[in-house]
This record gives sequence, structure tokens and C-alpha cells, in this order.
Amino acid sequence: MPRGRGLNQGTPAGPPRDGKAAPPAARRKPAGIDDTRLRISARLAIPLAEIELGAVRAQGAGGQNVNKVASAVHLRFSVPASSLAEELKARLLAWPDQRISADGVIVIKAQRHRSQEQNREDALARLRELILAALATPRPRRATRPTRASQERRLEGKRKTAAAKRLRGPVRGDG
Repeated sequence: MPRGRGLNQGTPAGPPRDGKAAPPAARRKPAGIDDTRLRISARLAIPLAEIELGAVRAQGAGGQNVNKVASAVHLRFSVPASSLAEELKARLLAWPDQRISADGVIVIKAQRHRSQEQNREDALARLRELILAALATPRPRRATRPTRASQERRLEGKRKTAAAKRLRGPVRGDG
């Protein structure tokens, strides 16, 4: 009677015997990223040629791997030189974000993940979020007036404070 199958006695490991390599596992791309452009919204996309991506060494914990592997991604996107609409460029340049330099270059460093590909996708997703935030138009403020009751409460509070402060002052005697 044959003995039980060991760990190496199952299906053969390695490439198939016919000499052809197995197809790579289909990996889903994140929303908004295809091979040629970064889709921001239904009507807005940025060509990936306008986005400069570079690999750098990550910082922080990770031991020898962090020191050897350039897995962090440095993204640079020049707003003035981009193909965005002028109105959106102006809004982005006025946006209060420390990732936008004085020359109008958006710089994002992604190093959350161990793999360079995941960091690349993370950097592109963060650029997309930044542009989407600048795209959103703030609702106009509607002017309102304080109610009479709130004005009276405010004045009553001021009267009480003034009375308390008057009591702290010097005592006036007879004479």
C-alpha cells in the first residue's frame, strides 16, 4: 500500500510542462487609473505623461529592506504646465495645501506600502483626491441676521459681567 502523499508529492511546482509560462494573475487597477491617464471625474482626466513618478528609498522602520529597496514613490505634477482648465489651475494654485509648492508643483511622497506598485497607486489616488477637493465649489454663504432673543441674551450676559466687575472695584465710603 502506498504511503501518504508528502508535501512535494502533489501537483508539480514550477512552470507547466508544455514550456509555456502561466499567465500572470489579473490584478485589478484602482478606480480612475488606466494605462494612459488618471481619471479624476466623469469629465476630467489627466494624461499620465504630465505626471512625473520616481522611486526613492522609504523612511522609517523596516530594517535592511528599507535601506536596500527604493519602494517609496515621489510624484510631481506641475499645475501651470498641465492640460487642466485655467479655472481649475487657478483654484488649485490658491488651494491651502502644503503639498503645493510656490511654483505650482504638487509633490506627493507615498511610502505606506512595501511594494512600489502599491505606493504608485496610492500616490496617484492622493493626487486624484487633492484635485477633486479643489474641484468642489463651496456653497455660497447666505447672509443671516441674529434674532432679537439672541441679541437680548447677549446684552443680558454683558450686563451681568459688567455688574460682577463693578463689585470687584474699590469700595466707596462715606466721605
